[in-house]
Amino acid sequence: MKIVVIGATGTIGSVLAETLEAGGGHEVVRASRSGPVAVDLADPKSIDALFVTVGTVDAVVAVAGSGQLARIDASSDDDYFRGLEGKLLGQVHLVRRAARHVTDGGSLTLTNGVSVFSEPGLSFAALVNGGLAHFVPAAAAEMPRGIRLNSVSPGWVSETLEQMGRDGSAGTPVAEVVRAYVELIEGTARGQVIEPGVG
Repeated sequence: MKIVVIGATGTIGSVLAETLEAGGGHEVVRASRSGPVAVDLADPKSIDALFVTVGTVDAVVAVAGSGQLARIDASSDDDYFRGLEGKLLGQVHLVRRAARHVTDGGSLTLTNGVSVFSEPGLSFAALVNGGLAHFVPAAAAEMPRGIRLNSVSPGWVSETLEQMGRDGSAGTPVAEVVRAYVELIEGTARGQVIEPGVG
């Protein structure tokens, strides 16, 4: 398959792109905010330009992380809502636009985030991730031409926690997270929100 991975330079995206190429034998187009194939989910025109560049594809995966940790008492609205355009609305824009360029029966896979909000600073994440978790099953029923829409909710990734100086054992290893994306891309599921490492 020809697969666009948006956020291909990140912790999850880089491993996912390598796995799809090496393990699945797929043609992967690596897209990110800075790179040869550029896209910014916060800018709908940028998404349109991406598909002018790459043309028709079999699957699109968004693993671009533009959310943030922010408390409800953040000093300004901008400080609190930063990432809303890219993380939540950007993925909705992506679904609407990608559906025009994905082959019949193709696949769109989004990314939520943490679903257990056990510490301060996660209220914005709850807003974004909860919105996506409910959007995906509803929008999946509206997708044209048999296109499958799903999402992965990775929660804390072990490697990300370690980069933050925290205990990586409290998260899910990136290899396990990537496996969830691959199963959705290559499988038959639709309208699913998968939480790797849960259950």
